Amino acid sequence: MPELTDWQYDFGGVTIGAGTNVNVIETAGLGRPPVRDNDVDQPSMDGQWAGPDYWAGRQVQIDAAIKIPGQPDACHDVVAALQAASDGTAVRLVGGQGMTLRIKRPGRPVRRLTGRMRKLDPEYKDVIHGYVPLDIEFVAHDPTFYADTVTTTEIPLGWLTGGGFAAPVVAPIYVQDGTVAAYRPGWVTNQGTADAWPVIRVTGPCANVSIIHVPTGRILALPTLNLAAGRWVQIDTRPGYRTVTWDNGGNASSYLSPSSRIDMFSLPPGQSEMRWTAFDNTASARMRLTWRDAYIAL
Repeated sequence: MPELTDWQYDFGGVTIGAGTNVNVIETAGLGRPPVRDNDVDQPSMDGQWAGPDYWAGRQVQIDAAIKIPGQPDACHDVVAALQAASDGTAVRLVGGQGMTLRIKRPGRPVRRLTGRMRKLDPEYKDVIHGYVPLDIEFVAHDPTFYADTVTTTEIPLGWLTGGGFAAPVVAPIYVQDGTVAAYRPGWVTNQGTADAWPVIRVTGPCANVSIIHVPTGRILALPTLNLAAGRWVQIDTRPGYRTVTWDNGGNASSYLSPSSRIDMFSLPPGQSEMRWTAFDNTASARMRLTWRDAYIAL
């Protein structure tokens, strides 16, 4: 990813804005995202009943202009680079995938949105002079702004003191507290102002996995899962993804219990305690959480 300075924008690796050949004149759509309301007229009464409001996709519109005096070929190259950044089949032809728009404003760290470039409209009437106005529209299906850097924490499945062996003692031997699996608390911190969505990877050897977000009591349970050493399962809670996959890319969603809600397993702003339980007779199993801090505004 290119380093950005103030007033620059990065479309999938192509930088425009201050200090480049593409001047950004105006940007719209960086404030409050559009709302999908559910208001209903009150029958036989004045006014309406206010239903729940949901955010719609964020439409970012950029009015820009390529300025490379006397070099019409270079202007075409810039347009071609922007088109290439948005034309990858791994994004364009795959549902739920998106390209990244990164934004740097004065006094603020880089923020990013993920979505699709819906419009790239150059005006070529003055290209002979090296001047091409651009009308760009980018739609972020998840309207939340995210940190440019990824935060990762790894939580081992630790041994508990005060536990013991559950009788009868048969191989394999599970170290546990009474009749429940061993657990190890850990802490995660979302430094943003909106809910963040983690990608959770559990690496074996372990079985009967449950992942608990302690403040809310939400649980992702995989009661029939049995991971061999070195194998892993990944739970992606991000909007637009929300999948459970094996390390070989196979679908592992059938191991998730019906009561487990991926769409509600978020990390609220601030610090949260995470726990996970599993059977592991080697104490080598690991759970890794990866997320980007989330923000309601730039």
